[in-house]
Amino acid sequence: QVQLVESGGGLVQPGGSLRLSCAASGSISGINVRAWYRRAPGKQRELVARITSGGSTTYADSVKGRFTIFKDNAKNTVYLQMNSLKPEDTAVYYCNAVRFVREYWGQGTQVTVSS
Repeated sequence: QVQLVESGGGLVQPGGSLRLSCAASGSISGINVRAWYRRAPGKQRELVARITSGGSTTYADSVKGRFTIFKDNAKNTVYLQMNSLKPEDTAVYYCNAVRFVREYWGQGTQVTVSS
């Protein structure tokens, strides 16, 4: 089992920044992908950013150039640095990990972008 705990959400004004953190614990060996997803009100969950064990990254077109996913292997933590936030980034953000073929999810953290 893998446990994922997110932190760092909150309320921010348009144009502002937030950094989300996702700490993994448990059976973390074999995790080959870490990712962030989000679900906005009335919309389906979507992939925001993904990073592989080798460090390759993928981003949704809507966040390219504004968001950065990176990890600290020593802390078993993945981060999502979000800059130039827009109201349309408002959503619950979920941390995800893939260990072999099984997916694990965090509880989610709310990000609200509003003036």
